[in-house]
Amino acid sequence: MILHGNARGGAGDLARHLMRDDENDHVYIHEVSGFMANDLHGAFHEVEALSRGTRCEKFLFSLSISPPKGANISTEGFERAVKKAEEALGLTGQPRVIVFHEKGDNRDRHAHVVWSRIDVAEMKAIPMPFDRMRMKEVSRELFIEHGLDVPRGLINRAERNPLNYTLDEYQHAKRVGQNAHEVKAAIQSAWAQSDNAVSLSAALQERGFRLARGDRRGFVAVDVNGEPFALAKWAGVKTKAVRERLGPESLLPSLDETRAAIAQDMTCKMNQFQAELSAREEQRKQEAACQRRQMVERQRTERAQALEQIRQRQQREAFERQARFRKGLGGVWDFLRGETRRIKLRNEQEAREAEQRDRAEKDRLIQSQMAQRQQWQARNRLIEERARVLGQEVRQNREQFTERREAAQKGYLQRRNQAQDQSRDRLRGPER
Repeated sequence: MILHGNARGGAGDLARHLMRDDENDHVYIHEVSGFMANDLHGAFHEVEALSRGTRCEKFLFSLSISPPKGANISTEGFERAVKKAEEALGLTGQPRVIVFHEKGDNRDRHAHVVWSRIDVAEMKAIPMPFDRMRMKEVSRELFIEHGLDVPRGLINRAERNPLNYTLDEYQHAKRVGQNAHEVKAAIQSAWAQSDNAVSLSAALQERGFRLARGDRRGFVAVDVNGEPFALAKWAGVKTKAVRERLGPESLLPSLDETRAAIAQDMTCKMNQFQAELSAREEQRKQEAACQRRQMVERQRTERAQALEQIRQRQQREAFERQARFRKGLGGVWDFLRGETRRIKLRNEQEAREAEQRDRAEKDRLIQSQMAQRQQWQARNRLIEERARVLGQEVRQNREQFTERREAAQKGYLQRRNQAQDQSRDRLRGPER
């Protein structure tokens, strides 16, 4: 079932929206609990009045629960969905209303649930971080619970077949990992959307598992690391139901064979990743060299322009200083009264200051350009290090999968030889 919810205010508007019968064939209130009022308008206004004692503006949480078309979900099924949702959202025990809508030619039925977010005891709003993520998880669980095909948008990336990963998705999966809850959800989802061994094998493989014959546990789902999970246990069904749906497990490959096949496929995948990394690294080097050339050319242009501006200013200032000396009789008079000497000393002082200023400007420009190059080099080294670490991880994984393949093949051969020896012994009979 698809769950969509959000925190909101507007008590009156929400009540009117939920009770509109012009957009729905049927509207009926299933539950009003935890309020003094027994109608939507009264209940929502109660929450609004309480919220004035807090700073909360979005004092309601409204959630729609919509089954896929054709799904026949009972009222009890909706109620279980509401219970799961409010537990995930941290709204258990809060006042709530449940309203059912039916619309369309197919009489599609869906539910609207509205909770109060106001904790009366604490007189504060209940925080609801990551509510969308939590609703997505509940939605996945409900699809599995009701035996419905899980929409692709709800399939967790961590549950996908690693053989279909891109290099970036592989990096993400390595960071996220996989926990027991995700394994159980993946196996249950695969079981829910299959009706025989072929469809189950395909569904499991989509999620990164292989169906196999276990050593002592009948049917098992084997993950990418070769770890077996007892199918009945992790799918949450009885062993008898598994055998009825899948038939004899003897038709399936053994655990060792499956491990060897997985390891072989993953080794090929790691080889593919390594080749892609090598291509990326070569491209990165070319791009880095191009970026460096462009940066150097830009800095050379900036430096030439700055030096030209300094040169032009020096010429202008030198002309201005020289213009202070008067010519003709005025110049003779300035010389006789010592004004020429004073101008000369002033010009020399200003020239020294101008030289120091120009030198400082050149140094600042050089230092600024050096800082740019250092920053670029630091970023480039960081990218190089990340690529090196990823490449090392891929090589290590390839080696691990190669070792697992060899170990599984060795185990398979040993078991086969033992079985052949036992068969020959039975044919010979007891020694006399």
